[in-house]
Amino acid sequence: MPNATTAGGFLATRWGGISLRYWIEDSAFAFAGLCLKALPIETASGLSGMLWRWLGPRLGNRRQRRALANLARAFPEKSTAEHEALAAAMWENLGRTFAETFRLAEIAASDRLTVETPPGYKSDESARVVCAAHQGNWEIAVLAVSSAPNAQPAGVYQRIKNPLVDARVRRMRGFLYPGGLYPKTPTTPRHLIRHARDGGTLAVLADQRDVRGPRVRFFGAPAPSTPFPAMVARTLGLKLYAGEIVRKPHVRFAIRLVEIPVPQTDDREADIIAATAALQAEFERTIRLHPEQWMWSHRRWDRA
Repeated sequence: MPNATTAGGFLATRWGGISLRYWIEDSAFAFAGLCLKALPIETASGLSGMLWRWLGPRLGNRRQRRALANLARAFPEKSTAEHEALAAAMWENLGRTFAETFRLAEIAASDRLTVETPPGYKSDESARVVCAAHQGNWEIAVLAVSSAPNAQPAGVYQRIKNPLVDARVRRMRGFLYPGGLYPKTPTTPRHLIRHARDGGTLAVLADQRDVRGPRVRFFGAPAPSTPFPAMVARTLGLKLYAGEIVRKPHVRFAIRLVEIPVPQTDDREADIIAATAALQAEFERTIRLHPEQWMWSHRRWDRA
């Protein structure tokens, strides 16, 4: 039986403990997926990109302002018009990524991506830590990890507030992470470290703000950054890699992995900070090459 709460109004009506609003959002999400999966993948990606390019700056005003502020910080030499053009292209990339998320299995089974790895990577069966940024279509970055034998990548994701949509998206992504896809919780690092210690590979998006992390240089300013990838690599003696994901025309992608040096000195904390700084510097290098493909709407610095 439905149970209408007094504070939340009609949309707070609950069926089976789930609010009506969540049911509506999940139904809309599922309908969007059906429509996008019914179209050729190039058409679906293009239409979604066009829609987000138009809607993003209008419906996401706070995020649009943040994106423009971040672009002005990162590229002070560019004009306001250039910042706005990059923000519009960023929204289009996000729209394309949204559509392609419904087609992850299709992309994974296709020849739509090329993977470039360092010498010996594809024959190395040891554990490793591979990091990527929210660039191109970051959902497929883990496929570079899987090019190595017995990689069994494990990853972490940020839960979506709507539990129905969260479960649906997790099912869409889950097959990419045979080692497990864990929600971001206080206990998740322990699961990931155990997986790496047992010989599995970690696949982590490591370009977001971490208020408790070291402040390393990113586009010329200190940015709170996650030390977790460097900490795991330094502690367990694993190799650390940064992945570059570049969107190409016609829903094609190029993924390139480069090794990030992890110092092994008597000062463990300094080693972790140095490796974290090197990782973020590599992210900056690749973002500068394709700034329209990075998610500038993140709150990356202390003030943004």
